[in-house]
Amino acid sequence: MEIWSTVLEALTALQNMALPSALRTSRWVYPIVNAGHILGLAMLFGAILPLDLRLLGFWSAVPVKSLSRVLLPVALCGLSLSIITGLLLFSVGAAKYAATPLFQVKLLLVALAIANALLLRRSADWSSVFELQSKEASGLRLQLAGGISILLWLAVILCGRFLAYI
Repeated sequence: MEIWSTVLEALTALQNMALPSALRTSRWVYPIVNAGHILGLAMLFGAILPLDLRLLGFWSAVPVKSLSRVLLPVALCGLSLSIITGLLLFSVGAAKYAATPLFQVKLLLVALAIANALLLRRSADWSSVFELQSKEASGLRLQLAGGISILLWLAVILCGRFLAYI
């Protein structure tokens, strides 16, 4: 319990700093940061979904290499924007959010979704992704990674929306 007490003190100090206090009291900045978070999620999921669906076997006429060349940078920009704005939103009520089980689940889901993407990228199957030509099906590992990715990111989005109402 002593560790949690120290963490709680640090989180309380964080939310009492100038930037989180300004965010809390600003009529315009907090909603803009919130909109930036939603934009980041839209960019991330909007780019990841077509890639994951392609891994699941949709649009087999479209080479994965062509899709990923365009969509991966968009997904990475969306993830970066979501993380930055998410940290700002977290800082406004850090102690409250950290103690909320739903927030903890959301962070776990984000970590799992990122780990899934990194594991896919490191796997031997990833290099074969670029060799997928039209009418070739993705391997089972690729299909599984695509399906898991869709489910994890949808769960992250749902947790985030539910957090807004707690």
